[in-house]
Amino acid sequence: MRTPRNDQLGRTDRAGRRGDHAPERRCVVTGAVAPAEGLVRLALGPDGVIAPDVLGKAPGRGAWIGVPRAELETAQAKGKLRGGLARALHAKDFTIPDDLGARIEAQLRRAALDRLGLEARAGTLILGSERIEEAARRGQVRLLLHARDAGEDGRRKLAQAWRVGTDDEGSGRQGMVLPVDRDALSMALGRDNAVHLALTDARAADRVLAHLSRWQFFTGWFRDAANRGPDVDSRDAGAGAASTDSAVSDAF
Repeated sequence: MRTPRNDQLGRTDRAGRRGDHAPERRCVVTGAVAPAEGLVRLALGPDGVIAPDVLGKAPGRGAWIGVPRAELETAQAKGKLRGGLARALHAKDFTIPDDLGARIEAQLRRAALDRLGLEARAGTLILGSERIEEAARRGQVRLLLHARDAGEDGRRKLAQAWRVGTDDEGSGRQGMVLPVDRDALSMALGRDNAVHLALTDARAADRVLAHLSRWQFFTGWFRDAANRGPDVDSRDAGAGAASTDSAVSDAF
């Protein structure tokens, strides 16, 4: 199994940085063991139906997967997913929805957008090109995000300000283009015309990156040419979080 960490995002090892133990789980498809925060939990419902539980809060027995959607659906079609779930759950009588992959993807999308909404309400996320550019040049931006339909000129301008503010000119660092348009972001954030977003808090950036990483790994959205190979560098987020005495909040 490929480790369900997304190199495209440059995720930080939050647990390792804190010296905490990161819980690990075994993928029922590949048998490989990996940190639980990068996997997706599947829960056995009281009705005997397997359902995604991306937040890991559903009661009852559960199992874990750490493969992209295409591999999951292949394993499901060949019966390998059922066999792995049967062993992990110690059960035989359960139903796997034909659209399990689509359900997982929808939950990952919802969880990521909800996280952004929470950060907006907490004041750790700012909107608007002018505000973001000013914060970026002051070195206050920890993570830069754009709607799928954001203009290339606007993205380039903010990326340049970010590199200047972090004394990282020439690095090619860019913001991340999300696989949702401004309407979806505006709805999630409860704001009008949400096109460009920036996280100004290191721990908040880590929380958002955790959600985005699993979503990106499962769907492979970075392979979409429309994203132009986004390169998000979380060095600032990691450094900022490491300098605090309080532990970084778990994302899930």
